[in-house]
Amino acid sequence: MIGRRHHVVIDCPDPTALAAFYSELIGLPVTYQSDDWVVIAEDDTTSGFAFQLAPGHQPPRWPDPARPQQFHLDVMVDDLVAAEPRVLALGARRLPHGDHVYADPAGHPFCLIRRPAWAPPIDSGGV
Repeated sequence: MIGRRHHVVIDCPDPTALAAFYSELIGLPVTYQSDDWVVIAEDDTTSGFAFQLAPGHQPPRWPDPARPQQFHLDVMVDDLVAAEPRVLALGARRLPHGDHVYADPAGHPFCLIRRPAWAPPIDSGGV
């Protein structure tokens, strides 16, 4: 091994807003915040997701190859039907292609996937 993952960094027009969206979606708190960089992680000593200000950010138009996805996250849930209205209430929007494919507020696609049998239940009311 040469190194290990630090943060997954996501470009966006509003790091604070996108960090808040993902904080609610996957249950990680904000551990660092500046004007152009926000981190969510288990705590301030662990790696997580960072949201970086990208002036002129052009959201992907999945599945359009002219503006392809730049990032894709699969979010495991216990109940797909119960999870959908909750992610929509956070600011996601349903995309027309694929099952349970959404866009975050910056336009990055993500999927809700049913929790596999080997994974422990999600501890957040089904999402």
